[in-house]
Amino acid sequence: MKAKFKYIYGPVPSWRLGSSLGVDLLSQKEKICNFDCLYCQLGQIKEYTLERKNYVSIKEVMEELAELPEANIDYITFSGRGEPTLAENLGEVIRAVKLIRKERIAVLTNSSLMGIDEVRKELALADFVVAKLDACSFESLQEINKPAKGVEFENIVEGIKVFRKNYKGKLALQMMFMDNNKNYVNKLIYLANYIKPDEVQVNTPLRACGIKALTKEEILKVKNSFIASCQGVKVVSAYDEREIKSIVSFSDKDTLKRRGKVK
Repeated sequence: MKAKFKYIYGPVPSWRLGSSLGVDLLSQKEKICNFDCLYCQLGQIKEYTLERKNYVSIKEVMEELAELPEANIDYITFSGRGEPTLAENLGEVIRAVKLIRKERIAVLTNSSLMGIDEVRKELALADFVVAKLDACSFESLQEINKPAKGVEFENIVEGIKVFRKNYKGKLALQMMFMDNNKNYVNKLIYLANYIKPDEVQVNTPLRACGIKALTKEEILKVKNSFIASCQGVKVVSAYDEREIKSIVSFSDKDTLKRRGKVK
């Protein structure tokens, strides 16, 4: 019987993280975000927020983690129904999880708040940070990610750059390619070389949403362009062949569905 976990979900198979147990520090029925990305599998946002606050207590998350049965988990991943850095207690929860769990910690962020020093300090507690960067200009940010008023493209890029300088863990740039930005590959390569991540993840919308995914051939062309131009950076794509692990989720289908993990 599947558990009725509210704040954790999975584990789910991830092409980027292997077996990933999700932690949702927002955990509301509606997504909480400062972006309304064209390709978001959670649907359109109803209300933007730029406010960082506590949505879920450390106690509630830790109680659910304590109930987990034994499982092969590669990463405990902070993601969920919106932007995880909007949770003001992100850093506190990461510290608490590290005290009781052996798995590596990952955070999937849209990068919008990485210009804030406190957010960078909290993200630095993670072993692996996956930072979204789909846009190459103010205009493309508005078109693709549709941010809340006050989110600036330059602050995103410089925030990731500053974070990269001092971060001891693994940093990846996730770039979601679609018709809207497939002609901006060279500009995004320039940004990748400016930031110097450990990895570039060439993605395309493969989950159910209103945006058409690029073909395997198109993504391979993009990937090869990054490989040719970004020396010393690992480049992976959503279409790469990889071993798929057999993973049994502890979460019920409704929990996974609310987080865009099943149709």
